[in-house]
Amino acid sequence: MAADTLHTPRLHTGPAPGTPGISLHGLTLAYGRRVLLRDAASVPPGSLTALIGRNGTGKSTLLRAVAGLGAAASGGIELCGKPLAALTPLQRASTVSFVTTDKVRIANLACEDVVALGRAPYTNWIGRMQETDRDIVARSLRLVGMEAFARKTMDRMSDGECQRILIARALAQDTPVILLDEPTAFLDLPNRYELASLLRRLAHEEGKCIFFSTHDLDVALGLCDATALIDTPTLHCMSAADMAASGHIERLFAGAGISFDPATLTIRLAKK
Repeated sequence: MAADTLHTPRLHTGPAPGTPGISLHGLTLAYGRRVLLRDAASVPPGSLTALIGRNGTGKSTLLRAVAGLGAAASGGIELCGKPLAALTPLQRASTVSFVTTDKVRIANLACEDVVALGRAPYTNWIGRMQETDRDIVARSLRLVGMEAFARKTMDRMSDGECQRILIARALAQDTPVILLDEPTAFLDLPNRYELASLLRRLAHEEGKCIFFSTHDLDVALGLCDATALIDTPTLHCMSAADMAASGHIERLFAGAGISFDPATLTIRLAKK
């Protein structure tokens, strides 16, 4: 009997030099008849980019569209220079991973087994992992500082620890593009900064294009390489420093009795 034909796990090197990790071409997103976004932008590899905006402006809708989980009304999306619409499900699964905002606590699986789910695109039809797959799972746990939790279950862990395990699963999926929907939503202040610092390190050291939504303006401007702001229906995307000085954030708070100081990156009540 012939040996099992297993996929050889492969590490992605990301897009070719000069090719964005994510490219939006005349993209239009809508919710019913309401246009949420109509714009073009790009997110480079090896960078951490925060997506900010008011509630209901389409941050989650945009991330789902980039992940291939929601259709655009018009325009196109490219991942690493390839049209998203042309990718097969397997190609998409090996190009982009998505960590949602849902609280996930899998009680009957050890953390290393949860992380191993990220290897699904590279294993055979019965999900058998090779030694290389197991090495990638172990390395993913080490990268997020959770190797000591390999045999623990997520029902006994904090929100921050669970979020790290889900990021490890995305790393094990070995995609050049990683999307996260509000990964700091359930974390206290120290853990928010710690998680954002982890994402920044993974983007720079692993060459990942990491694009995440957040309501933490200080994280978006203080720890990220670039910031994308949805000001319906426009998407402004620029370096964090340029975003702070652009005036777009001041307009975000217009009429709310709140002011933004671009010099100190602080928010305060507007003086009457």
